[in-house]
Amino acid sequence: MMASPAVATGYGGRLTVDLGALMRNYQALEQVSSGALTAAVVKADAYGTGINAASKAFFAAGARFFFVATPDEALAVRAALPEAHIFVLDGLFPGAAALYVGERLMPVLNSLPMLEEWLVACLGRNEALPAALHFDTGMNRLGFRLGETSIVRRMCDEVGYAPQMLMSHLACADQPLHEKNRTQLALFASVIAQFPGIPASLANSAATMTTREMHFQMTRPGIALYGGRAVAGRRNPMLPAVTLEAPLLQVRDAKTGESVGYGATYTLSRDSRLGIIGIGYADGFLRSLSGTNQHSGGRAYVRGQIVPIVGRVSMDMVIVDLTDLQNDIPLPGEMVEMLGPHISVDDQADPAGTLGYEILTSLKGRYSRNYVNSAEPAQNA
Repeated sequence: MMASPAVATGYGGRLTVDLGALMRNYQALEQVSSGALTAAVVKADAYGTGINAASKAFFAAGARFFFVATPDEALAVRAALPEAHIFVLDGLFPGAAALYVGERLMPVLNSLPMLEEWLVACLGRNEALPAALHFDTGMNRLGFRLGETSIVRRMCDEVGYAPQMLMSHLACADQPLHEKNRTQLALFASVIAQFPGIPASLANSAATMTTREMHFQMTRPGIALYGGRAVAGRRNPMLPAVTLEAPLLQVRDAKTGESVGYGATYTLSRDSRLGIIGIGYADGFLRSLSGTNQHSGGRAYVRGQIVPIVGRVSMDMVIVDLTDLQNDIPLPGEMVEMLGPHISVDDQADPAGTLGYEILTSLKGRYSRNYVNSAEPAQNA
């Protein structure tokens, strides 16, 4: 007999997404993009915020072009937004042309076999079905090799096909002074010159925010839409869009010399008051946020103070040091901020040795998901 699905009781963790912040972030990036169209990248469940709600918010803010990774993500956006223009970054999967055509999806064509299959579909319908051509200018991931540019152009010219757009992807845009950015821009310009009149797109969040000459006809920001830091070493101007809270389960006293958590990786150097919080790596709170005596870990915000995580992050719990709160001790059941206005995704990412991208896209845990529009009341999703 199949087990019943879990029911949200409201006693566990809580993830709140501010749709108003998403909208204002999009509008701020649209202003920076000036003459270029501004797309919204909503892959990976809109960076963990929920692809349905986030896509609708960006559409309400003015977005009409959306980028996803997979056909399944594209279908989710199509269900939410019948009028959206949707690019599939992973390209055309073999044998899937009919699906793309039926759902009005635009593949980002990355290889000669993909292009050939798409052109066959165009000829079969006697229609120039829209798609983007992706050229690799230095990532060595997806994309036509630069040496294939003339072949790609010849294949298109032979059937009179004009692509919707030309694309490439920057490897080091978060470091604006990195020489690879200039190299990739020059290589992409050489591709554009062989397809006169075709719109182009190169800029991700970081390039959108730092380098106007990379905007071309469309920018495609991702992480910045969700409040994450796009440019290394600079103040992040974007609004935080995600708040993650978890319940305090217990407060306990421990003595100098006692260890905390699995593996005894943290030994107390003073008599301490510890808080046990109901969140762990099963909730997407990374194990790399563990705190040891040799390495500071993640943090939490409790009653007006930032407190450190001590010991290993376990499957269901983390432990924080509440000693410096002195007598202002929280009670079991109080919610503790793990992400939000006082702790950004990058504040947690840095001690974990990762990026805000991973922090956000890992948020698939056992908490209720709520949506607000800035000051409006929360609604359960």
